[in-house]
Amino acid sequence: METYRREFLQKFSGIGALAASAGIFKGGGGSTFIQNPRPVGNPALGKPESLRAQFPTLAERVNGHPLVYLDSAATTQRPRAVLDALTSFYLHDNANPAKSLHTLARRSATQYEKARAVVARFLNASGPEEIVWTRGTTEAINLVASSWGGANLRPGDEIILTVSEHYSCLVPWQLAAQRANARLRMLDVEDDGRLRLDQLNTLLSERTKLVAFPHVSNVLGLINPVKEICDRAHRAGALVLVDGAQSAPHFSVDVQGLGCDFFAFSAHKMLGPMGTGVLWARREILESMPPYQAGSNMAHDVDLESRSTHFAEGAWKFEAGTPNVPGPVGLAAAIESLESLGRTELWNREQELTRHALAAFKEVKGLRILGPTEPDNRISIFSFVVEKRDALDMVKALDAMGFALRGGDLASLPLLKRMGVTAAVRASCYLYTTVEEVDLLVTALQKERRGPS
Repeated sequence: METYRREFLQKFSGIGALAASAGIFKGGGGSTFIQNPRPVGNPALGKPESLRAQFPTLAERVNGHPLVYLDSAATTQRPRAVLDALTSFYLHDNANPAKSLHTLARRSATQYEKARAVVARFLNASGPEEIVWTRGTTEAINLVASSWGGANLRPGDEIILTVSEHYSCLVPWQLAAQRANARLRMLDVEDDGRLRLDQLNTLLSERTKLVAFPHVSNVLGLINPVKEICDRAHRAGALVLVDGAQSAPHFSVDVQGLGCDFFAFSAHKMLGPMGTGVLWARREILESMPPYQAGSNMAHDVDLESRSTHFAEGAWKFEAGTPNVPGPVGLAAAIESLESLGRTELWNREQELTRHALAAFKEVKGLRILGPTEPDNRISIFSFVVEKRDALDMVKALDAMGFALRGGDLASLPLLKRMGVTAAVRASCYLYTTVEEVDLLVTALQKERRGPS
């Protein structure tokens, strides 16, 4: 174990500082994005300490102990590049955006639309007109369920979900099905949490209108085969919505290559600000959907006769009211920070960390990892239970020692029940997580499994 640990640290030392904030934004009369930066990869990166130094919160002490942050699946920490991007907007460009009004309004509009273009490139969308700004994955899925669902679901129609859904996908479709008198059908998982793809063809029928599922499980960290599911669903005439909240932060996503129809993710799970998310949808689908909300910016030529109101096209039809401009600005800075590190290098390092963690957890007597214990086809999310220990009690005890983990039903109670439990502890890593932190957690778990002394 120690030899493996030294080898991993040598590899990890090639991942260094994030791109300096000055490289993402420039001063002098408004901030400007670098367009289409080339990932610099390992040659331009330094030591792990330099990388972690870009995240001020990681230097915090909790209950007298150095913070060990292992709750990144809930929200990641923000690097200085993102914090500086947010500050720069409020210092230099703060105004309600408008392309043809005063200078600050034009700057704000420029930043807003540049951020949209960054996200379109990041997802390999056909164009920025397919990128809808939302408050997060939850609102993005609710938008589809309310707008597309309201216009297309009829009594007797069917929506296929999976047992592994997060509440943010399960509940909106429950409500949509109730409104339309449609039916939800559930795709089960194997005992290890992998989707029962053998059931999919049986569930699909001419009444199936949509299939929704997570790209990566927020409980088990398992990566689902999106392309295969999309191909099967489309052959049956159904659309596909992919919850990408846990995939976009960890590896590259190509929505055109995946073949899905909707893809949603959140900024705060990938170094960006809270309250900001993205819905990608194919342009022709967006055009066919009615407005989700109505108000200024998406409505034009408004008169007292509602029939004369003209709605914006594409993504802009779904963005009523004053927008959260700094949110997309911060997300764009987060994306450029990730790309500056080299996403392939980051993914390879995460795979090493996943292997190390799974091996280390085996040393804790009475600990059961939920889902497969092999590192293949998963990200560094580890949900577990410890024999004779309550999950929330474990989280509280670890918090007293400076560890930040999540516990409870993890907004996925049906999946936990399928795994034979109703609550679990989740440790989730990200690009700033170190092997030492995993080892510290294992040591703490070995102590805590014995209970209070």
